[in-house]
Amino acid sequence: MTSGQTAVIAGFDNPELANKLLEMGFLPGTMIRFNFKAPLGDPLCVTVGSIDLSIRVAEAKNIFVLE
Repeated sequence: MTSGQTAVIAGFDNPELANKLLEMGFLPGTMIRFNFKAPLGDPLCVTVGSIDLSIRVAEAKNIFVLE
């Protein structure tokens, strides 16, 4: 992904991780924007709705999006 790229959250791959992501605000149907990744590549900074969040790459790989 490139900085500023947006997508809509479609769902999750890992049901165990889904509850954590839902509590953080990663709700299906919500717009997500990739901001940047840390200098060593992990974590990522994303905007979900109007909130900036950090998320690990391993967790982000479990989020399905619609571009």
